[in-house]
Amino acid sequence: MKKKIALLAGLGLVQSLVLAQTKPTDSVTTLKDVVITSTKNNQKQSQTGKVATILGPEVLDKSYGKTLPQLLAEQAGITVTGATSNYAANKSVFFRGAGSAYAIILVDGIVQNDPSGNGGAFDLRLLPIDQIERIEILRGGQSTIYGSDAIGGVINIITKKGAKQPLNVYGVASAGSYETYKGTIGLQGTVSNFDYNISYTHVKSDGISEAANPVGNSTAFDKDGLKTDGVNAKFGFKFSDNFSINPFVRYNTGTYNYDDGPFADAANFSILKNIAVGTNAVYLLGNGKVTLNYSHQKTSNDVNSAYPALLEGQVNFLDVYYNQQLGKKLDLLLGVDHRDMKLPSAAGSPKTNIFAGYGSLFLHDLSVFNLEVGGRYNKHEQYGENWTYTITPSINLVKQVKLFGNISTGFKIPTLTMLFGTFGANLNLKPEKSENYEAGVEFNFADGKYTLRGAAYKRNLTDAIIYNYPQGYENQVSQKTKGFEIEPAVKLGIFSLNGFYSYTEGDEYNFVDNGVADYLFRRPKHTYGATAGLQATKDLFVSVNYRYVGGRTDGDFNSYPAAVVNLPSYKLLNAYAEYSLAKSRVKLFVDTQNILDEKYNEIYGYNSLGFNVNAGVRFNIH
Repeated sequence: MKKKIALLAGLGLVQSLVLAQTKPTDSVTTLKDVVITSTKNNQKQSQTGKVATILGPEVLDKSYGKTLPQLLAEQAGITVTGATSNYAANKSVFFRGAGSAYAIILVDGIVQNDPSGNGGAFDLRLLPIDQIERIEILRGGQSTIYGSDAIGGVINIITKKGAKQPLNVYGVASAGSYETYKGTIGLQGTVSNFDYNISYTHVKSDGISEAANPVGNSTAFDKDGLKTDGVNAKFGFKFSDNFSINPFVRYNTGTYNYDDGPFADAANFSILKNIAVGTNAVYLLGNGKVTLNYSHQKTSNDVNSAYPALLEGQVNFLDVYYNQQLGKKLDLLLGVDHRDMKLPSAAGSPKTNIFAGYGSLFLHDLSVFNLEVGGRYNKHEQYGENWTYTITPSINLVKQVKLFGNISTGFKIPTLTMLFGTFGANLNLKPEKSENYEAGVEFNFADGKYTLRGAAYKRNLTDAIIYNYPQGYENQVSQKTKGFEIEPAVKLGIFSLNGFYSYTEGDEYNFVDNGVADYLFRRPKHTYGATAGLQATKDLFVSVNYRYVGGRTDGDFNSYPAAVVNLPSYKLLNAYAEYSLAKSRVKLFVDTQNILDEKYNEIYGYNSLGFNVNAGVRFNIH
């Protein structure tokens, strides 16, 4: 009853705000002139044929009640399993139907990788929303620029840097359902040619039971909570108008409780530690620019269960590239990068490396035509050589209509576990390869007030690596995926509306069928959603988000032999409100998730969060 009263009251508040007469204020970014740094050519949205989504401060500043996986799950073409499951649960990103290991996560343009895991994917739980300035999402194959794993897409997370003032103290404190507490305190500023941003973040939650309680079991399962601490430090040294260095340090540690599997309670926990140190450096040369990115990343996962283990991984990443303007309409990109990966916890501390050289030419604003062509050469220590390429044209038929397309190839190298692990290792593995095709149209009317983008894609993956018991890991499978996305948006003064519909279908090898099946595990064919925002007054903002996730297949690994199960569709209704005080130096916010208290399972045998609330305050003092 209390939930119904609260919901009715909230709807009444929204209705009254809609009727309020206020000065129009833009609430979303006009994308057509936004510069996309993830292309490494700093292309404008209006110039590129790549499908890009930019989540800027106007989105992130109004997402403080969410986690990063929850925010990403609201975007077209992306499924994040575990996003609305227990806070401590692992999160997996699926891009356009590609498996969770076929996407690249960047932080400030630097590739993130965890070689200690079988898939090598970066842990999204490590980055709090309050440290992110903006997020660039590139869909489709991006291996020519970013190499291995960039088959489904790329997510570039750009962190906040120093404030304009010499000293700015900022912080966030919130509390919510399941005894969840989050807090950040930080210092940022700019003094002469030096800027800095240093923060400490603590998160604690009792959570819910990760495993669902099977029907007929009267014994309550224990809660699986988490406790994490993180330090983020980012600096900028501008030695001259042409030369700057931007070092960083990130350290995260957390204790995550988890269960034994679907419908299986247990008191397991893992202690995860991650450290990343490195730098970005930029040197301007007339109409050219040299950029260097370096990072050293180390992860450890101390698993405490019936099968204890200590998993450790290290990555050294170096990327140096050169941009040159060849006149007003032609840009050149040339680069080299090197990844060195190691498993210190495994017998013999196995390691491998991959070196690459890449380049592209970007022809833009040639009447109505833009074209980017690029190629990449890779040299891997074990399997040898391979090549990738990309061709990305776009045509601005008129100011309001753009046609775009892409033909590219991609690849994923075998992980260290596949090459050197204890079970089924195979040093003769080749890289997985993909062919990617994409075409679409974008409409832009009334200077960005009404936009519509539609894109269709097809991906063929060959030499997919599977675990073929008892032989071990092998290249032997071909997989195909296709689908399309439609993204309408409206921005009218104080009101904004962004929506999407995604369709994905394909085939994939899975361990239930022990073969290629004509469906994708945990990835729905149909998803759609919409977010409506209202800047009701100068100080008050409210938004509502609705998301529908269609039926999926999953595996019942409790039965023997394992069986395929069908998970029903579900829908989520969320709402957010924010009120500014003291000239916007203090903001109160409340985020409500799953208002309808939908009962569903993202993953078979595991729980998802019911109706939950997170409320807090954030402040800036300077």
